[in-house]
Amino acid sequence: MTAENEREIFHKLEAMKEIRNKTITLERLKRSILTEVRSGDAEGRCLAQYKREMELLQQEKMSHVEELRQIHADINAMETVIKQTEESMSRKLSAASRLHEDYRPLKAEVDLLRRQCLGLERLPELHEEEGSPVTPDRFPLLSAPAARPVPFLAPAPVRKPPPPPPAFRQQPPPMKSCLSCHQQIHRNAPICPLCKAKSRSRNPKKPKKK
Repeated sequence: MTAENEREIFHKLEAMKEIRNKTITLERLKRSILTEVRSGDAEGRCLAQYKREMELLQQEKMSHVEELRQIHADINAMETVIKQTEESMSRKLSAASRLHEDYRPLKAEVDLLRRQCLGLERLPELHEEEGSPVTPDRFPLLSAPAARPVPFLAPAPVRKPPPPPPAFRQQPPPMKSCLSCHQQIHRNAPICPLCKAKSRSRNPKKPKKK
């Protein structure tokens, strides 16, 4: 074997060794690439699932935001109803108190006439009448003006007392029927205080056409 053949064989051996080493490295890189791709695809699937969960959470959040908005709207509406009812109650009780100021001296005069002219007992007080909503402490005990004395001179004609003023009738607040329990509730109440169902109008407003 010549020296030239020996060099050629040596070069081939060196080339084979280099090819083998690089092939091993190439296979290692290929496995790493495949591993990373599979792992990345798995992470991508997880990412899609996470994004879907995030969308669901956002939707749930918005539903809660809408519920809170509706609750705040109901609270504001109920506060308005309470304020209106308080004002109405105050007006009616003030009117009743003013009428009572006229009632007390007139009753005192009628009682005096009944006693002196007819020998009758006094009329019952408001709180003494059956079924009366007036309690003894409803109106402050103010000193009523003294009734005009009428001397009893028989057989003087009996003076008829003037007719009593028309009875004060308290106007009930505007009411409506709850669509759930069918009980009467305030017309502006957004929530039925009895069954806690949201009040809905029987004739909802139609949206305006653009």
